[in-house]
Amino acid sequence: MGTTAIIVLIVSFIILLVIGVPIAYSISIAGILTMLVSIDSLPAFTTYAQRMASGLDSFTLLAIPFFILAGNIMNKGGIAFRLVDFARSIVGNMKGGLAFVNVLANMLFGAISGSAAASASAIGSIM
Repeated sequence: MGTTAIIVLIVSFIILLVIGVPIAYSISIAGILTMLVSIDSLPAFTTYAQRMASGLDSFTLLAIPFFILAGNIMNKGGIAFRLVDFARSIVGNMKGGLAFVNVLANMLFGAISGSAAASASAIGSIM
């Protein structure tokens, strides 16, 4: 990447952030502008589309949103509240009990769902 492309990337990203564009859109627009400056416009958009599509090929990254969805479904079903109440009944009366309740509830929810991300999204919304 040449110095012109780096300057375009940084300056466009900062300008977009200053005018209040959300970070995800700022990164995307700055990346597109950098590709347009770096190479011809048609291959740039083709490359951009291919990179976005190839991100869906990773099963590891694709599983994360589904684990979070599973955590939200379990949260709406009430299992997260029941786990927090169970953990509170075990360790809630100790000194620093809220921290112990949080750790125990996350441990139990992580064991049920198999994902730390789902556990953090479900129990974190309660605590």
